[in-house]
Amino acid sequence: MYQLNLGSLSVTDFLQQYWQKKPLLIKAGFKHFTDPLTADELAGLALEDDIESRIVSCIDKQWDMQTGPFEDFSVFGEQNWTLLVQAVDHWHPEAAKLLDPFRFIPNWRIDDLMVSFSTPGGGVGPHLDQYDVFIIQGEGKRHWRVGMPDRSLQQLCPHPRLLQVSPFQDCIDVITEPGDILYIPPGCPHEGISLENSLNYSVGFRAPAQKDLLTGLVDHLIDHDINGERFSDAGRSIASSVGAISENDLAKVQQLLQQLLADQAMLPHWFGSLITRAKHELDINEPEPHYGSDEIAEYLDEGSVLSRTGGLRCCYYQQAADSDILLFINGDQITLPADELHTARLLCDYTELLSEQNRHFCQSPQRTMLLTNLINQGYWYFSE
Repeated sequence: MYQLNLGSLSVTDFLQQYWQKKPLLIKAGFKHFTDPLTADELAGLALEDDIESRIVSCIDKQWDMQTGPFEDFSVFGEQNWTLLVQAVDHWHPEAAKLLDPFRFIPNWRIDDLMVSFSTPGGGVGPHLDQYDVFIIQGEGKRHWRVGMPDRSLQQLCPHPRLLQVSPFQDCIDVITEPGDILYIPPGCPHEGISLENSLNYSVGFRAPAQKDLLTGLVDHLIDHDINGERFSDAGRSIASSVGAISENDLAKVQQLLQQLLADQAMLPHWFGSLITRAKHELDINEPEPHYGSDEIAEYLDEGSVLSRTGGLRCCYYQQAADSDILLFINGDQITLPADELHTARLLCDYTELLSEQNRHFCQSPQRTMLLTNLINQGYWYFSE
């Protein structure tokens, strides 16, 4: 539905010249852009308890932030505020399609689609993010300034839950119109101020910190009762001070930890599970009663189309062509035989499976049962 237009750049050019290096304005990145949802629909999502939303406003240089759900937007007036709704791709199938043109980056790196509605003068102030983002201009116009990373910038906190940065030198100063796209790498300060009622769509990317990775590893060790090797120090010499921690002891501890991290047999299991867990609520609707595999086979044979639940994370790992395939869906692991690579790719590479693709799952009882289980968990559903 949406096709990314990089102008004279190829995707390879973009990745080599801009990705995680410098910001880029993609003028008319989506030609003839049509908003997948309205401001009223976005406001409707912000009424829900399960959906994360917030409103940032600035009146007379006084910043404020309130978290949803919201019941009445009239109290905020007609200017100087912004509604931001997180993980809209989990709840709005049409909006979720905005992620597809950016899937030249692996699934595990894509985070979610945040959508914002701003009144004239609305914005969240100058700030920077620690992750890549594509910001798509929907209806309306917005004045954007973007700068390069600058260590001299100071962090400001005009509100207890709102982080901003000090004034910055811009390298992009532009008024974006519907279909324009800004790419902003991590650490680049930026500020957008709405000139009229406007919608913006932010495609964010995951950038797990070392703390997050180590926490995930520890959880995996605990969940699977893995103790690993113990510290050993055969051949130790007499301690000159029994209260001292020696450099040699620290080196052995470091070696013990590095040995754990270097375990290639364990690495894909914990990382695949960690990175496919949803950060936000999923709109999962299990069929009631559950389908039988014979019913699923019949529907597929009739040409039914399947859609993946918005925000569902699916990845796979295969070490070698003759190795089992580890399929990860929403934090769970499924082991597939080595010759089922096409099955894994269909489930992970496509958010919609057409009738000709679905015939693949009818070619063996095991595939049909796998798909039946996924449908019964609410991960896939019949869209036609």
